[in-house]
Amino acid sequence: MMIKEASLREDPDLRGELAFLARGCDFVLPSRFKKRLKSFQQAQVSSQPLASYVSAILKYNKNSMFMHFFSQACGCPLYWKAPMFICAGGERTGFVSVHSFIATWRKLLHSCYDDASKFVYLLAKPGCNYLEQEDFIPLLQDIVDTHPGLTFLKDAPEFHSRYITTVIQRIFYTVNRSWTGKINMTELRRSNFLQTLALLEEEDDINQITDYFSYEHFYVIYCKFWELDTDHDLFIDPKDLARYNDHASSSRIIERLFSGAVTRGNSVQREGRMSYAEFVWFLISEEDKKNPTSIEYWFRCMDMDGDGVLSMFELEFFYEEQCERMEGMGIEPLPFQDLLCQMLDLVKPECPGKITLRDLKRCRMAHIFYDTFFNLEKYLDHEQRDPFDLDSDGPEPSDWDKYAAEEYEILVAEETANEQLREG
Repeated sequence: MMIKEASLREDPDLRGELAFLARGCDFVLPSRFKKRLKSFQQAQVSSQPLASYVSAILKYNKNSMFMHFFSQACGCPLYWKAPMFICAGGERTGFVSVHSFIATWRKLLHSCYDDASKFVYLLAKPGCNYLEQEDFIPLLQDIVDTHPGLTFLKDAPEFHSRYITTVIQRIFYTVNRSWTGKINMTELRRSNFLQTLALLEEEDDINQITDYFSYEHFYVIYCKFWELDTDHDLFIDPKDLARYNDHASSSRIIERLFSGAVTRGNSVQREGRMSYAEFVWFLISEEDKKNPTSIEYWFRCMDMDGDGVLSMFELEFFYEEQCERMEGMGIEPLPFQDLLCQMLDLVKPECPGKITLRDLKRCRMAHIFYDTFFNLEKYLDHEQRDPFDLDSDGPEPSDWDKYAAEEYEILVAEETANEQLREG
C-alpha cells in the first residue's frame, strides 16, 4: 500500500519544527512524522523470495534470523535500517522496492569506503557531507520505537522528543569537537559513536550503554532541569540556573553562560533563557570538568575577551566573588596573589603568566582549576584533598557516569518513598 505524503524535507511545517531542535529548542515530534515512521515499520514489498527477506528487514521484524540476514547482506548494524529505508525512498512512498533498495546500496558502496562515510551518506541532507542535529531524528525515533530496553516509552509518547533531544545533545557534545554544529566524517571516525550504536543490537538493557543512549542518564538530566524549570515552559533563566546545587556556582559564571559564550545563535543573549538542550551541555560540563568538551566549555566562559588566553585580570575577576562568598560564610579566603601562585604551579603554563586551553588540557587538573574560580562548594571540597592525588590509571567510570549513577539511585529512592507515603 502506497502512502501518498509529501517528503519530510519538502514539508515546510515539519522542516520548521525540525529546525527548532537544531537551535536547541525542545518539541514533540509531529504526528505526521510518526505516521511515516509507522508506515516504514509496516511497509510491504513484492512477494519474490529476495523481496520477502528485504521486506522483513525493512519492517523491523524482530526475528533474529532476519537481523542476521540484514547484517550479513549489508554489513551494517541493525539500527542503520531506518536511515537506509529513508535513503532508498521509503519516506516518500511508504515502502521500498527491491530495485530501489539494491540501487541505493550499490550507489552507496560506489562512493563510500568506510562506516563513517556510509553513515553520513545515509543520514545527511542531499549534497551535504556533514550531519546536523535534525539528521539524527529518524534514527533515534526508530531506536525509541524498537529497542527492547525502551518498550516502556510506548505508553509515554510525550517523552520521546525529550529523550531524542538528550541523545542528540550528548552526541554533539562528544563527537562535534569543532563546535560547528556539523559533524563531519573525520569527527565521526575519531569518536566511538558508530561502535556504540552497533552495541545497541547486542545489549537489551539500554542503561548498560552509558555513552549517549542510557535512559537513566536522560532521566537524571531531565529531572534536574524539571526542578529548576518552575513554570515548566522548557526554558530556564539565570535565577533558575543559580538554584542548581544550592547556588554552588557564582553569579559571574552564570552571567557568562547566558552571554552566548557557549551557545549558538543569539536567543540566549536576547531573551535571557536557556533551553533544555543547552542545559544538557551545562550539566555534563558542570559534573565532569575532566571531559575535553567540558574543559573547552568553561574556558570559553572564563575567556571574557576571547583572545584564547586566561589573563590574570580574568582570574581575579572570578576569584573576587569567591572571596566575598567565603567571607560571608566566616571563612578567611586566600589572598589572590597566593592563590595565583598555587594555580600557576598546578597548571604549569608554557608561557609564564598566561594560561591557555592547551595548558589546562595537558595538566590534568582543569577540574580543580575551574572549581577554584566559580564553584565554591567543590572548591572547598578540593581544599580537603591532595590535588596531586590522582586517580589510578586503570579504567574507571567518568565523573559524569558516577554522578548520573548516584543521582539516579537518589531519584529512585525518593520516588519509592513518595509512593509509600501515598499508599500509607
